[in-house]
Amino acid sequence: MNKKRIIFSVLAVFAFCISVTAQYVDRSSTKVGVMAGIPMGDLSDFSKIALGVDVAFHWGVSELFDVGIATGFINAFGETDSATVGDITIEGSFDNYQVIPVAAAVRLYPTYNFKLGADVGYAVGVNEGNDGGFYWRPVIGYNISGNTELNVSYININNDGESFSIAALGLLFLF
Repeated sequence: MNKKRIIFSVLAVFAFCISVTAQYVDRSSTKVGVMAGIPMGDLSDFSKIALGVDVAFHWGVSELFDVGIATGFINAFGETDSATVGDITIEGSFDNYQVIPVAAAVRLYPTYNFKLGADVGYAVGVNEGNDGGFYWRPVIGYNISGNTELNVSYININNDGESFSIAALGLLFLF
């Protein structure tokens, strides 16, 4: 799927979310937080830790269902690696892998404190040589207080068969 089609699809979902929720909005929330994760798959070959910032706005469609938009910044830190053969040591370093997700978000609330959801969209590559790719992020969250959420998620960015994945733990503050 090409970038234009993905971006158009995300924008269409945003427009749908806004039009649907305009009729039902009885609550909305801005969410800002941080996340830390362990790279998996292809990404684990050159990074061992990822940190990020999450920003989202959700509209309450019903007591059990929210829709919204999500963005942020994710940085998987590149490593320095070395190989030694006899008396010769060769050292190389990998660049950081950086993206800005642009996604539609959905959350279901089986209970007041527990939520399930996903973000789907496009991750825009920031660093040189990074084309970004299709972005999806299933999330499980738990309200640890009235305005603080702890969540676990699986972040996946896919571009032409290359898959960059992160298992993440996040802390969100709701406003």
